[in-house]
Amino acid sequence: MRQLIIDGYNVLHSVPKYAELAELDLDAARERLIADLGARAAEGQSVTLVFDGGLNPVSDGEPRSVGGVTVIFSPSGTDADSVIESLAAQARQAGHETEIVTSDGATRTTSMGGPVTVTRASTFARELASDESDWRERHEAPAKRRTVADRVDPETRAGLDRMAGRNCRPSE
Repeated sequence: MRQLIIDGYNVLHSVPKYAELAELDLDAARERLIADLGARAAEGQSVTLVFDGGLNPVSDGEPRSVGGVTVIFSPSGTDADSVIESLAAQARQAGHETEIVTSDGATRTTSMGGPVTVTRASTFARELASDESDWRERHEAPAKRRTVADRVDPETRAGLDRMAGRNCRPSE
């Protein structure tokens, strides 16, 4: 199973729907991102979302599970990039396939190597939008109601129509 580690604020600022919401309500934007990533977690992918909490004196850096997504606010005095780099090093050392999502150049360079790959936040944002579009196509399309007649082959249907007295001769 491939692990996904995401720089939360990089993605929030790369996706217009999150960025616009973040301007009005940062908590709501984070919650929406977590909910959207929850779909990947529900499909069995390990998802860790890291936010910068370094300037918050009460941030303890403890991982919390929210909707199947592991959410980490970096501890006070530490930035999210350092947490991501540490997680990448642990994954590399353990040989776990991991994708790091960040736009920070130094973090990209530090994290990459072995089974750890790096994706820019803007590229991941397009993937996320595509995932959402695909999901909506599958789940919001009106279901066509099927009848038994739809499932009967044409020859059998013609025989049933004849028995019922309906004229169903093919046009000549």
